[in-house]
Amino acid sequence: MGCGSCSSGGGCGSNTLGTVPAGCNNNGTCMTSGCNKLDIYDWLVDMDLPSNYKPFDIVEVRFKGSRKEFFVNTDNIYLEMGEMVAVEPNTGGYDIGHVSLTGELVRLQLKKNNTKPEDVVKKIYRKANENDVAKYQLAKDLEWETMHRARNLALELGLSMKISDVDYQGDKTKATFYYTAEGRVDFRELIKRMAEAFRIRIEMRQIGMRQEASRLGGIGSCGRELCCSTWLTDFKTVSTSAARYQNLSLNTLKLAGQCGKLKCCLNYELDSYMDALKDIPSNIERIETEIGVAYLQKIDIFKKTMWFSYPRAESWIPLSAEKVKEFAAMNADGKKPAELGVVQDDEDDKVIAPDYENVVGQDSLTRLDDRNRKKRKKKKKSPNNTNDKPQDNATRPKQEANPQVKPANRRQRQKPNPNNNTEGQQSKAQSADGKEGNQNPRPKRRPNNNRNKNNNRPQDGGSKPEN
Repeated sequence: MGCGSCSSGGGCGSNTLGTVPAGCNNNGTCMTSGCNKLDIYDWLVDMDLPSNYKPFDIVEVRFKGSRKEFFVNTDNIYLEMGEMVAVEPNTGGYDIGHVSLTGELVRLQLKKNNTKPEDVVKKIYRKANENDVAKYQLAKDLEWETMHRARNLALELGLSMKISDVDYQGDKTKATFYYTAEGRVDFRELIKRMAEAFRIRIEMRQIGMRQEASRLGGIGSCGRELCCSTWLTDFKTVSTSAARYQNLSLNTLKLAGQCGKLKCCLNYELDSYMDALKDIPSNIERIETEIGVAYLQKIDIFKKTMWFSYPRAESWIPLSAEKVKEFAAMNADGKKPAELGVVQDDEDDKVIAPDYENVVGQDSLTRLDDRNRKKRKKKKKSPNNTNDKPQDNATRPKQEANPQVKPANRRQRQKPNPNNNTEGQQSKAQSADGKEGNQNPRPKRRPNNNRNKNNNRPQDGGSKPEN
């Protein structure tokens, strides 16, 4: 049993013991997560071989990271992709790996790696049994702790190196330490201390930045797993000219991968760009016309279109590659064209009508705004709205139409105090004469009449109180 997407038929991480892993933890060759690391699709697996055909006796085995090696199946053991086998290592003991490819495709892989079948001498011992798997699992559980202890030892010795990964041999007798450094490092004292601490055989192997990224893995800027950690086996040199041919901005933050080098994917489409650039004239940066000199602004490689513009002009003029060659030949003969052409609208600005009927207006971004506008128009047209147009006396409320009728709950205004009125008239008279008004610019304080309310209250509808 195993995951349903396993390509080997035996389940994710399945072996002769029938063990089922807890989830997809890179235990086999299923096509999910990191289990398809450097995997190869065997397209000959379902084909019937001739009756007299002798199977190819060399098998490809995958180990931790991107390491793959070839081994001879001398005992003709029936092996499937994903099975764990015990193989012969470079030194004594044995190592555990997963079968990644069998059959005739291994012959093609040998040819691709420039390896002759006669040069493969290491053998496959057997299929991994229960004890081999248990010891292999114990060795892999020690790799994380061993790497951190080795880093602390390197810091104590002051070595300018970075230990990025540790790979234990399947029999737990040897450990290979992968490190990166700018130059040569004298790690003889480090090996002595690590041998005393771990009690195993030590091997130091220096790798580059790209190999380090392939061993550690990660997610690229495209959102997928790194190519070097999933399927890419050979690392080709990548230069900035690949970005120039593809009209990419030379921004190191965007062009560099997690390894700090230029991305390997810059070479994937480079051949297509190089073929398309053959039809586009090179070294043409300007065209002289009778109006003025037009300079090159942009090139669309696959559409074979070049945009030119005059100085201090806002619009660009698109020209085909053949037209640019014609104008360049005229300039070489000393002739100048009248003008480049007419400014055309960009195709991107054209609105393409949908092939369906927009019934309820679901494509309109302002469909809710139209509803609000209709509501506002209805409010303006309503007769009860008194803010837009002045209304006649006939349409006014009854209270405003009859000004003599006053509401019952309105408080009656108190009549003014005659003493205060006489005092105000005297102040107005003085200010009219101009004599005393300028001398007292500050208004006089209004006397407090609350004390003599009963005495000063008008009687009989406004008659003055008697002196």
